[in-house]
Amino acid sequence: MKIFVLTIFIIAYVLIVAMPKYKAIVCGVAAAITVAVLSGFGLTDFKFWLTSIDFNVVLMLVGFMITVSLFNRSKMPEYIADKLIVKMPNTLTAFVFLAVLSGVISAFIDNVATLLMLAPIGIAAARKTGVSPIPVVISIAVSSNLQGAATLVGDTTSVMLGSYADMSFFDFFFLDGKFSIFWAVEIGALLTVPVLIFIFFKYNKKLEYVPETVKVSSVIPTVLLLLTVLLMVIFSFIPEKIALTNGLICISVGVIGLIASAITEKADSVKAALKDIDYNTVLFLMFLFMLISAVERVGIIDDISQLFVKLGNVNVFLLYTVIVFGSMLFSAFIDNIPYVATMLPVIKGLASGFTGVSPYLFYFGMLCGATLGGNLTPVGAQANVVGIGILIKEGEKVKNSDFFKIGIPFTLIAVTGGYVFCWLIWGV
Repeated sequence: MKIFVLTIFIIAYVLIVAMPKYKAIVCGVAAAITVAVLSGFGLTDFKFWLTSIDFNVVLMLVGFMITVSLFNRSKMPEYIADKLIVKMPNTLTAFVFLAVLSGVISAFIDNVATLLMLAPIGIAAARKTGVSPIPVVISIAVSSNLQGAATLVGDTTSVMLGSYADMSFFDFFFLDGKFSIFWAVEIGALLTVPVLIFIFFKYNKKLEYVPETVKVSSVIPTVLLLLTVLLMVIFSFIPEKIALTNGLICISVGVIGLIASAITEKADSVKAALKDIDYNTVLFLMFLFMLISAVERVGIIDDISQLFVKLGNVNVFLLYTVIVFGSMLFSAFIDNIPYVATMLPVIKGLASGFTGVSPYLFYFGMLCGATLGGNLTPVGAQANVVGIGILIKEGEKVKNSDFFKIGIPFTLIAVTGGYVFCWLIWGV
């Protein structure tokens, strides 16, 4: 049975990499086959498959997607960005600021949404000063990927880790009396600022940027977005809470936003917000949870963990290094969501084989590598693909070398910074 399940899993994984647009269908078919076979042999039942889906993650994603969609459509992001960038004295300061701002925003909002907010401003500022918009948009894109792992709501992989390891919003900042992954990511982000300065130094000119008149349609989505984060922080201090707490918070606030939008605006705004939900990713995650549970059920996860344990018995530092930089290389070419979903139970089993080593050393190392590694290639992260697509639509000819000049140093510096920090805090 192990060989059968592993074969289905590998085939599904290869097809997901080859046909990312159809990842939900591929994963759904693979899950259906696995469910049918394992259930037919009496190894599982309906309750097992139902509980294998992490509905906390699903509800968080859907709820947050709704709120972020309403926030974007209110024009508040453009309004804030315009007010800030118009105060910049020159292009160097403005473009570095835009990239840094992209990272800060993406710690709380979806990376692609962050890119869509800031890219138009970057393109406008670049063209008004005679600077190529290519490095500007690419810098915004890679920076939006940079800080997704910093908070519980920054990226799908963070949501998955938080739910799997039972981490609260606050645990991403401080955990067990130690600095948590937020600080590892921020150190990596700070180390990339000199890279940004170097990139834009030759383009430095006096900034002549005239902001457009942006009218905010409603402040309600902004309030609800802040309320979502606030409620998750508050509930993180409650020791006894249900497993779906964060999911219920996000979906409840999202529904309130839809109701408020229906009352204060047109019904079209509700339809647009519901349309903005990435149903493909949501369904993909649900099917993936089932597939991973099948792999775990037949003992494959334990087998993989034992292989890692043998490596770790030689040198824990070597094992940690392999996890970080292996994750970085994997996510440079494949979607980091299935990778992280697969590795979470592996790392849990791996950590149980060591005495005195915190599992969070491996959790955080993997997340740093898997989240930041997408910046190694133009196709390694959705924000990179979308950013290049925007440039092509604007008539720009983007070469792979344009991306590599920014993405590779960004990734290596940021991952190395997080790698060293996590080892010093959690490994020594």
